[in-house]
Amino acid sequence: MPAIPRHAYVHVPFCRHRCGYCDFTLVAGRDDLIDRYFAAVARELQRVEHVIAPGVDSARLKNPACLQVATLSLGGGTPSHLGPTGLRRLFGLLAGRLVPDATAEVTVEANPLDVTPDLVAAFRELGVTRVSLGAQSLDAATLRVLDRDHGPDDVRRAVGLLQTAGFAVNVDLMIAAPGQMLAEVARDLDALVALAPEHVSVYCLTWEQGTAFESRRKKGLVAPVEEGLEREMFEAVIDRLEAAGFEHYEVSNFARPGHRCRHNEAYWDCRPWEAFGPGAARFDGRTRTTNHRSTLTWMNKVLAGEDATGDIDAMTDEAAARERIVVGLRRRDGLDRTTFREASGFDLDQIAGPAVARWGSVGLAEDDGSRVRLTRAGLFVSDALWADVLTG
Repeated sequence: MPAIPRHAYVHVPFCRHRCGYCDFTLVAGRDDLIDRYFAAVARELQRVEHVIAPGVDSARLKNPACLQVATLSLGGGTPSHLGPTGLRRLFGLLAGRLVPDATAEVTVEANPLDVTPDLVAAFRELGVTRVSLGAQSLDAATLRVLDRDHGPDDVRRAVGLLQTAGFAVNVDLMIAAPGQMLAEVARDLDALVALAPEHVSVYCLTWEQGTAFESRRKKGLVAPVEEGLEREMFEAVIDRLEAAGFEHYEVSNFARPGHRCRHNEAYWDCRPWEAFGPGAARFDGRTRTTNHRSTLTWMNKVLAGEDATGDIDAMTDEAAARERIVVGLRRRDGLDRTTFREASGFDLDQIAGPAVARWGSVGLAEDDGSRVRLTRAGLFVSDALWADVLTG
């Protein structure tokens, strides 16, 4: 019997403008599409009945048309771009289909410029518990390089408004921006720690195909940060945030005690989740189904009653177990052999024993017999390790 998803993601594809490094599913300057987006979301949410129905006794559900969720996350794009009125409208559509538990984590991503007293009041009214700010930096020059439309004071103001209202705040920080130096990262970290957010997510700039940044790179107008310097930057991130009391619990994520992102942990535990909107990917434990990435194509197909699927990744049991190893080892807690066997049906050593032994021999992993985890050195090169697991 398939497990009923207890986690849901809704993709809001609207932004004020597209940053030069961004390859996310979004449309910028197309607020004329918002009404059509709402109509498509309402139509796609009807799928909830089919998620619950197969093999499930609906009599034990409070409402068979609703999915009770432990976490709900709105990402994008920029959900806060909808403003208080738009967010109330979106949550109104979700209310009939996705019902957060009394203790649910409800996250909304926001641009610092959008955070006003009215928006904060709407968040409280709608049951939001956590806000993730796309700050990227607290340095004016770095923000200009990253093509952001806000300044450092906008970040400080937004964090202050949200924390005063009682929300848990995550701040996104980006490092390895073109021309950025280690001292600038250190200043960013000091400014960030001074804000005392509950959670921090740190990402190295990636140069994605099709982005403005990648186009400029090919023309020789900008260049990536040298690999050794990028590593120094991330080491500085770990040292500074851990010294400030943050727990480094996943490669890119740091939390104060009790403030890990529960929604992301569901992903890393490979639990089933539902997802709605263009480019959104849902997962049933074996198959990942991703909606069409084009916002217009997704809208048109959904509203026409057609299949809006863009990609289907149907894994075998063994492939799913291998993926569980990869996402599990991104977490600092690593993988417990007994828990892994119970969740996947496979022995960890049966699938990845030689790779784990090889990593351990060169200081990239540690293995105490019951649990395997990557060392700090292993985390820095983890992307290069996964082929050892995924390809067998």
